[in-house]
Amino acid sequence: MKTVIVGYGSMGHEIEAVLLGRGHEVICRVDPAGNGDAKELSPDILKDAEGLIEFALPDGILDNIRIYSEASVPAVIGTTGWEKQRPQAREIVQQNRSALLWGNNFSLGANLFFNLISRAAALINGIEEYDIMVNEYHHKRKKDSPSGTALTIAEKILQNLDRKTHIQTETLNRAIRDDELHVGSVRGGAIPGIHQVTLDSEADSIEISHTARNRKGFALGAVRGVEWLSGKTGFFSVDDFIHDILPS
Repeated sequence: MKTVIVGYGSMGHEIEAVLLGRGHEVICRVDPAGNGDAKELSPDILKDAEGLIEFALPDGILDNIRIYSEASVPAVIGTTGWEKQRPQAREIVQQNRSALLWGNNFSLGANLFFNLISRAAALINGIEEYDIMVNEYHHKRKKDSPSGTALTIAEKILQNLDRKTHIQTETLNRAIRDDELHVGSVRGGAIPGIHQVTLDSEADSIEISHTARNRKGFALGAVRGVEWLSGKTGFFSVDDFIHDILPS
């Protein structure tokens, strides 16, 4: 598959290594900071492309999606921080009958973790003695807080636990309400990513955690995602992709 990488930082380099390792060709690396073959995306760059993976900053993402869609290039987007623009992105993809797969976390291990958390939240739905909370740790260079992965975890919990209806990410100077799910964030060092979910009662605590050792798992999931997207049309989330490849 002839592929284009948009965003050629540390993650872009990992994606390139996985693409080449799986027999794909990288025909262009687009990076606004000047680390790739081009600083700006253009239709000409995509004329021979069969797939594209973007892990860049969210600025201008709708313009990029419009270019991908009009060129009919299947695109995987792992960029975070553009949640409010997704309805517009869906319209663009549907109007052009193109294909786009988006997600906050493409790590296969993390998505297995999401499935475990969903099940754990459902299990305590009828056991009111247990409360639940989320904590995440990332390296000091990470710009968003909480992480997109932490928000995905929180959404999974809310979908499966009736008594939690609101995500609370701020520092609290009051007692937390029973319907709030607290998501804590810590930044420092060089930690690729640690996410922990705690189920706690007066009698005991249960902890479920996922620790990323490096970025390779995210890159592998994104590459498998663009392979999965080939030949499809539609606006897909990473959940669609994961549910399709996991045993029923």
